Formats: sequence, structure tokens, C-alpha cells
Amino acid sequence: MERRNFLKGLGAASLVAVTTPTFINAKEEAAKAAPKGPNALSYDNAIRVIADGKEIKVSDKVDLVVPEIAENGAVVPVKVNVDHPMEENNYVKAIHILAKENGNARCADVMLTPLNGKGYFATRVKLAKTQDVVAVVELSDGTFLSANKSVKVTIGGCG
Repeated sequence: MERRNFLKGLGAASLVAVTTPTFINAKEEAAKAAPKGPNALSYDNAIRVIADGKEIKVSDKVDLVVPEIAENGAVVPVKVNVDHPMEENNYVKAIHILAKENGNARCADVMLTPLNGKGYFATRVKLAKTQDVVAVVELSDGTFLSANKSVKVTIGGCG
């Protein structure tokens, strides 16, 4: 074999080796990507931290708006509107948005004052997979209300 042909073959083999994707076990990859540390909370732990043992009641006063199907889990729109006064001693104190199946369940925490004028918050969250999105609302009197909805996350619009 000529040296030139040998080097061409070696170069082609190297190119194939470099451009071929490496496949990794999906569970191992998810475990690596899951956030770690004091701020990474499971859903149950996040609820414990937010409510500090107080009861959270499901309420129709909390209007949670999320799409039933999200084609891109990286940017899922979420809106929370709370039907509650925003008076000096009676107002929406905080709105928390959680994703039950994410490695870190807490997606957003918003603190409000009566000066905000309305118990409303909108954002986009990242969902790792199909799951429930939960809005937990803290009122100034220390009570907690919630609403949840399921969001089906698809890849490129395919289930």
C-alpha cells in the first residue's frame, strides 16, 4: 500500500470518528444535568420551603394559563392571574411557579406589594418533560392558594 493512500484512509477514519455522535444512556445524562446544591429542590421539598408546613388550598381564584401542548419545552409560556384585592393589609404577597418533574422544581418566585396593583405574573419556563405546572400563591394573611395544569411537552410537534 502506498503511503499516500494510507494517510488518506487514516484521515477519513479520523473524520468519521470525530463527526460520529456519541450516544449516552438517557438516564445517566439526565442525572448529570439535574441541578445539585442547596437551590435544587424536588417538588415536595420546594412546597415545604414555600409553605413552611401550612396548608395549600386549590382555588379557582388562581387562574393559571399554560398551553396544553408545548412544542418546545425550553420556552413554555406561563401566566398567573389572582382574583384577590391588592389593598394595604390584604394583598397577594407572592406567586411561585413550580414544575413537578424538573430536577429543580422552582421555576419562578415573585414577591408583590399592594403597590403592584394586581396579582399577576407572566413568564416562560423550561420543562424537562410532560408534567404538571403548579402556581402557589401566598396571601398577606399567610394563607396559600394553588392551581395546577398539565403540559404535554413534544419534540418538534410530535408526541
